[in-house]
Amino acid sequence: MPRYNPKNERIKKAYFRFLQEADRKADSTIDGVRKAISRYETYTGLKDFATFNREQAISFKKHLANTKGERTSEPLAKATLHATINALKAFFKWMSCQPGYKSKISVTDIEYLNLSEKEVRAATAPRPKRIPTLEQIEKVIFSMPTGSVIERRDRAVVAFTILTGIRDTALTSLRLKHVDLNRALVVQDPREVRTKFSKQILTYFFPLGDDLKQVVADWVGELRDDLLYGHDDPVFPRTRVSQDENHAFSVNGLEQGFWANAEPIRKIFRQAFEGAGLPYFNPHSFRDTLVQLGKRLCRSPEEFEAWSKNLGHEHMLTTFRSYGSIDPHRQGELIKTIGFERQDENKLDQLMELVQGLPRQLRAQRRHGE
Repeated sequence: MPRYNPKNERIKKAYFRFLQEADRKADSTIDGVRKAISRYETYTGLKDFATFNREQAISFKKHLANTKGERTSEPLAKATLHATINALKAFFKWMSCQPGYKSKISVTDIEYLNLSEKEVRAATAPRPKRIPTLEQIEKVIFSMPTGSVIERRDRAVVAFTILTGIRDTALTSLRLKHVDLNRALVVQDPREVRTKFSKQILTYFFPLGDDLKQVVADWVGELRDDLLYGHDDPVFPRTRVSQDENHAFSVNGLEQGFWANAEPIRKIFRQAFEGAGLPYFNPHSFRDTLVQLGKRLCRSPEEFEAWSKNLGHEHMLTTFRSYGSIDPHRQGELIKTIGFERQDENKLDQLMELVQGLPRQLRAQRRHGE
């Protein structure tokens, strides 16, 4: 069996270029599309894409529903089915407009790739998120060892993440000049920091207490005063690995280089939570913690808008849609207190102002493609 189909490879290359240059998709998104197309090619035995028809679409859906994941040996999740089918639909719709495929791929046949309404509802149903509490995060940070420079760096990584809500990919490329301790400000400059959608994000430390700020301040001071790091050096340098006298690789302090990806940061988080006897929470979950905290602390729409922008969101609606779900425990707490709290007319007016402004924010968000 051939390992690839040359004709298919050419059209795939053109499509991936379209996604990157014209549709402005991120590399991670394109990787997901590449995997979806690969699943289809594996099923068809690398048949020419031009042979696509409704029968192939129907049989592929059945095949996909019976496919098991490589790691879990369990049937693929509905969300995975949904994402795979949607990626394929977009690919074939694009291809149906390309020379050599226009007369061979029917737009009607592409619609046979749709999942059932029941499957779509199951795939898109919101799932309760596991979110760490601020108390859990503080327990993790202040139980982390600090005997070595690597241990102090690791503790600062976790503290900095909750203080700023910064994404782990941005954290890997942050430079010392981007951190202003006097103003408690982090400037995520997209020319040097890997921010989402390459946006500039101004983040002030969230009001979480001086003890967390001190962890970060001590670390930045150690970099500048003891290790003599400069403005363009990383805030969180990678670990130096060298050979010992037995020619075995071992950890040997830090080196003035940036991490290539966020995997070392996730490893730090995993070890930190395990060391504190708590279940693992990834760095991104801290953003959920901050949103839930903001919903409790902010006393007006203006305050919550500032909180939202601090997370890098242009509009409050993004914060509500992506992070605003209420966990079941909090839902129960709120239901029990309804009717027993004094009504505050000012807060009610502010809430009405916020709700009335959501449609306008949604239109603005669509225009900006957020």
